[in-house]
Amino acid sequence: MPLWFPLTLLSAFFLATSDATTKRALTGRNEYLVTWLRIVPTLPLFLIPLLFIPVPKLGDDFYFCIFTGLPLEAVAIILYTKALKLSPLSLTLPLLSLTPLLLLVVPYLLLGERISAMGGAGILLIALGGYLLNTGRGETGILAPLRALAGDKGAMCMLGVAAIYSVTSTLGKRAIASSSPLFFAAVYLPLLVLVLTPVALYKSRGELGPALRNGTVEAALLPAVCYALQALTHVYAVNMTNVAYMIAVKRLSLLFGVLYGHYLFKEKGGIVSTLIMLAGVFLIVAGG
Repeated sequence: MPLWFPLTLLSAFFLATSDATTKRALTGRNEYLVTWLRIVPTLPLFLIPLLFIPVPKLGDDFYFCIFTGLPLEAVAIILYTKALKLSPLSLTLPLLSLTPLLLLVVPYLLLGERISAMGGAGILLIALGGYLLNTGRGETGILAPLRALAGDKGAMCMLGVAAIYSVTSTLGKRAIASSSPLFFAAVYLPLLVLVLTPVALYKSRGELGPALRNGTVEAALLPAVCYALQALTHVYAVNMTNVAYMIAVKRLSLLFGVLYGHYLFKEKGGIVSTLIMLAGVFLIVAGG
């Protein structure tokens, strides 16, 4: 089994755990503040190793990817947190399955990556399974995700995230190829914190002091640790394989997320969708 696969599964698990615990932390709290607290612990995790990581020779391509991706990533993470707060996990997370579909096109345009027929079929199955995760509600039917998109603010936010991630994932791999996985993470994630800090402080003005006393910081600790671990495993995995394959497999976080939704928030998921997505993962590993 190629190393990128278990790393990607770990990344998916940590992301789903961060999502579920973030949703719990958001109850009655400011989403901008929780978003910021979720990523602040990445600062020591990635800045300290920066003192010991060899600095690669950096060109214009690295800086282009970093400074193009950062504002997009900041918007995406805010929209992501809003979606978690506004809507059930089983309603919004399946919309992220659109990212692998977009990754059939974006990496080809930006990186020149080509997808094998079996790998493409696997991506389509994962996207289909993610889409069908919303049909387990009986009365909503197969068009449930589209209806959710039309009438649910959280679903609209997550659709925006899916589109943005298709671009930032590709830019991230391009930046890693121009540097190294650890160097990219050590630079990119602290800069993301820097970009989000003034926005979070402005949107949560007057709430930072009380957050130290009302349990907000403690509630955001586990989401933050899991988010940092998913970022670390992500940057290593994406540098080992085709970006579309890696992101498609990482979308198994949808399955973990639906299970968390079922057991923690009493939401419903679909077993058929799970099997379809697992079949897609098998095709990607076999053909990638």
